[in-house]
Amino acid sequence: MDSRKIVYKETAIVAVGELIGTALMIAVYAALGKFSGRVLWSAGAGCGVMIANYFVMAITVSIATDRARAGNPNGAKKLVQLSGVARLFLMAGVLGLGILLGAEVVALVVPLLFVRPTLFLAEFFRKKGDA
Repeated sequence: MDSRKIVYKETAIVAVGELIGTALMIAVYAALGKFSGRVLWSAGAGCGVMIANYFVMAITVSIATDRARAGNPNGAKKLVQLSGVARLFLMAGVLGLGILLGAEVVALVVPLLFVRPTLFLAEFFRKKGDA
């Protein structure tokens, strides 16, 4: 399968998981009577940050894999390491900006936790031939 298709497919899976998790979190806020527009945009920002982070990570790993196959494993390793640090700082900056703009901190940060369970469930339901 083309590496771009894999990146898009995996990012779509993460996006669906993030959206479901974020919707459930917003439902909990509503059930507790704490729902507001601030919660909604905070949750959306947290969800968007994680989807963008995963997409950039997937692209970077795809490029690094191509570099390693072309005979440059050290360059591939450095690319992945640099990307990890850059993505971490960008996420911290965006989340910090959100907090400065008055975001609901819990609603902003909790979507960051939805990626791992999403990937776990995706693997659980993946067909054997898709590995």
